[in-house]
Amino acid sequence: MKLRAKFNSMLVVVFGLALGASGYLSYRQLNENARDEVLSNAGVLMETILSARTWAVNEVGPNLRETEEDEEMLMMGIPAYAANKVMEAVSKRYPEYSYREVALNPTNVKHKPVDWEAKIINSFRSDTNKQEEWGVRQTVKGPYLYLARPIQIKQSGCLGCHTTPEKAPPKMVAIYGDNGYGWKLKEIVGAQIVMVPLSVSVANAERMFVTFMTTLVGVFAAVFILLNLMLNSLIISRVSVMANIADEISKGNFEMGEFNEQGSDEVAQLSVSFNRMRRSLVKAMEMFSGQPGA
Repeated sequence: MKLRAKFNSMLVVVFGLALGASGYLSYRQLNENARDEVLSNAGVLMETILSARTWAVNEVGPNLRETEEDEEMLMMGIPAYAANKVMEAVSKRYPEYSYREVALNPTNVKHKPVDWEAKIINSFRSDTNKQEEWGVRQTVKGPYLYLARPIQIKQSGCLGCHTTPEKAPPKMVAIYGDNGYGWKLKEIVGAQIVMVPLSVSVANAERMFVTFMTTLVGVFAAVFILLNLMLNSLIISRVSVMANIADEISKGNFEMGEFNEQGSDEVAQLSVSFNRMRRSLVKAMEMFSGQPGA
């Protein structure tokens, strides 16, 4: 195998390893960045909804609990109702976002959790110090990131509607029946779950990855060509001339001139030694044959 082939083989191996490592690390980092971006968006949405719930609990509920207002006014004092109203407004702009308040024993049966939501609630109940959980779920619309936080009864005022049917507002009992009672103070009864699509951010990350890798391959190709040109100019062409002269001398052709090379690099130093060896060989052949040489 010639020097150029050996050099290019090593170069391809090094570039291949570097390209693979760069691709793996960049793909991983870009996807992590996409996930963090979506998680941040989910957190903002969650905080917005929590603000609506807090407003309903602290400002609206106490003023409506003892009144005989119509059904809609009464519903405004329910935290889940206020949160879902906010989410309805958000969904008009971002229809792919979703929010659910689920409870193991909900007042509204529409808020009963499915299996994966129930697992989240139970994980909060088994570890009361855990304040947040997130993950990725595959759906028919693609991957979605979910962010969940526990619903814990932190204020005794919340128990007014959830202790027994007798203590709950009559209109609430009329609307929802005997559901959602028996809650206790400090108990984790459910979870708030925000779901945000990952597809857009992942697609952006993949486009950035393709652009990055295409640029990197282009840079590697340019470096590969440049190194080959430098290798040919600095080493291979000079060594080839020297090899050709050595081949002719080995055949007895002493008419070949010396290899004229100037400089201080290793090839120039080799040419000096080569020329000295040529002259010594010519003298040796002259002495051996007794005839003048080239």
